[in-house]
Amino acid sequence: GAGGGGGGSSRAPHEELSMFQLPTLNFSPEQVASVCETLEETGDIERLGRFLWSLPVAPGACEAINKHESILRARAVVAFHTGNFRDLYHILENHKFTKESHGKLQAMWLEAHYQEAEKLRGRPLGPVDKYRVRKKFPLPRTIWDGEQKTHCFKERTRSLLREWYLQDPYPNPSKKRELAQATGLTPTQVGNWFKNRRQRDRAAAAKNR
Repeated sequence: GAGGGGGGSSRAPHEELSMFQLPTLNFSPEQVASVCETLEETGDIERLGRFLWSLPVAPGACEAINKHESILRARAVVAFHTGNFRDLYHILENHKFTKESHGKLQAMWLEAHYQEAEKLRGRPLGPVDKYRVRKKFPLPRTIWDGEQKTHCFKERTRSLLREWYLQDPYPNPSKKRELAQATGLTPTQVGNWFKNRRQRDRAAAAKNR
């Protein structure tokens, strides 16, 4: 047995290295990208993480691999799911992504920042807290093309007010000011929205009696 071991170690170090790296070096960056896409689609984050770990670290190969959006996106997904937010932000801020990826990456960017803010505060974030987090950490231009969709804004405003209404249908003046700031409406408009909403709910309740 010992003799066999000796024979094994007589190999030149670079040969050992190349043998060790062979399995992954057979993949072209395109193939690596398509494996990443498949694993991301199936939601198998653990396997995706293991696969990314196994990729070669040779400088040439790394460069080719890092140019691929699917691979960068996969790395971002794994960083997000393992709670490695520093890496996530680094990937998102330093690579320009195409529009197809924006929705998913924006959601991860926001969710990661929300989770960090919750940890700091030690309590769940309310709608206004979330608004403040979004203001403080605006989406990087690498994952956002600068468009403000008005429809989307209206929808966000409405859901913010609805969310608040469920917590407290009678906001006090300072709460109204805060909500006005968060939605871009005036405090009067916020007050009217709540008044109308309360009337609608009362009418609905009366009808159901």
